Amino acid sequence: MPILQAGDAILNFYVEGEAQKPALLLSHPLGANLRVWDGLMPDLLAHFRVIRADTRGHGASIAPPGPTSLDRLGGDVLALLDEIGVEKTHFLGLSMGGAIGQWLMLQAPQRLGRVVLANTAAQMPDADSWNKRIRLVRREGMAALAPAILQRWLTESFRRRRPEETQAIENMLLASDTLGYAACCAALRDMDLREKLRCATQRQVLVIVGEHDASTPPEKGAALAASLPGAELVRLPTAHLSCVEDPSGFLDAVLPFLS
Repeated sequence: MPILQAGDAILNFYVEGEAQKPALLLSHPLGANLRVWDGLMPDLLAHFRVIRADTRGHGASIAPPGPTSLDRLGGDVLALLDEIGVEKTHFLGLSMGGAIGQWLMLQAPQRLGRVVLANTAAQMPDADSWNKRIRLVRREGMAALAPAILQRWLTESFRRRRPEETQAIENMLLASDTLGYAACCAALRDMDLREKLRCATQRQVLVIVGEHDASTPPEKGAALAASLPGAELVRLPTAHLSCVEDPSGFLDAVLPFLS
């Protein structure tokens, strides 16, 4: 379990797979950690050298208290690539990870190959709701948010059919660091990349939306895809965690695109 000092944060990361294969960096959602990708790893490792990290303040990564920014989150990714010695990588990000991917498309397009943006948006609306969430999690901890988040992350039918996987996801959410979660909430609250993305030079982009995603509704993903000339759009019958709820459909979309 390698660690990296990235500015004021300490990042936990894994690098897996054969060195001669193309690099693929995975970036997870707010409140999750790098283990959210576990179910995809056998298929991804058949094609790629996979880099996955805990975002600062998540999992085993450590960050100082106080709000963070998308600049810091994106800068952490660049520091990680420099540490590993990867000049260019494909990128797959979900939700907050997709926001980081958009930042990289704007700030460091030369470091990216193909980009998958799943269950994300160019702007996360309603600052008041983010501020309420930050106050609540600081006051009462992740347990106060977990039930509502789990309902947005996974459809009711999935939760009913797959109780063990649902429990594992809930445990991941409950284990999230309160201050790290609040810090990244601030980064998402403050982001608005809609106009800047119209000038992005990245043209190899796949946007994945969940038809039942209440966190980043499908129309938000469709708008993101429409703002990127040439971007592909795939719809899956899932809620927010499309990679968990429909791993086969997710891989059917991702692997041909990245390959």
